[in-house]
Amino acid sequence: MLRFGWITLLLFPIPGYLIVYFTKNSSFLEFIDVQSYSIINLVLGLELGVVYGFISYLFIKAPFFEKLPNRIDHLVQQMELKVSHGIFLSLCAGIGEELLFRGGIQPVLGPFVTSILFVGLHGYLNPLNLRFSVYGLIVLPFIFLISYGLEPFGLLFCIGAHFSYDAILFTFMIKEN
Repeated sequence: MLRFGWITLLLFPIPGYLIVYFTKNSSFLEFIDVQSYSIINLVLGLELGVVYGFISYLFIKAPFFEKLPNRIDHLVQQMELKVSHGIFLSLCAGIGEELLFRGGIQPVLGPFVTSILFVGLHGYLNPLNLRFSVYGLIVLPFIFLISYGLEPFGLLFCIGAHFSYDAILFTFMIKEN
């Protein structure tokens, strides 16, 4: 699992950068959105992720989701991860996936399509599994908030929100074990 974290962190940003380089002729500094870096934007993103992480965790524990095959919380528990592993994986996903989706894909497809693509590629919009799709509909507003927050708050906001959302969920799931 930790290998997937490294792959996400190191390889996902590459196609994101190539997309904006070839479609918008953007430099690497424009791609990583350095001009919008602000501690306030980072803190706002972290807060959003924490709040939505708690909300999502409450939904995951609802009886409706008990019958889900391959529940993520059960998979995490089976991996016997430590909290530090969860934080590392959250950081990798927050940086790697946001650079790919918000930094690379969203400037081309826009926030709405990118959000649906993001949730769909995570497997949460599955027409063959109602419960996965319901969870996808719970996650989708959070992804919309991140996507539409890119313009006013910048990429660091998106990274912070994604990181803290994942970190909250990983921490709860690991601690349950």
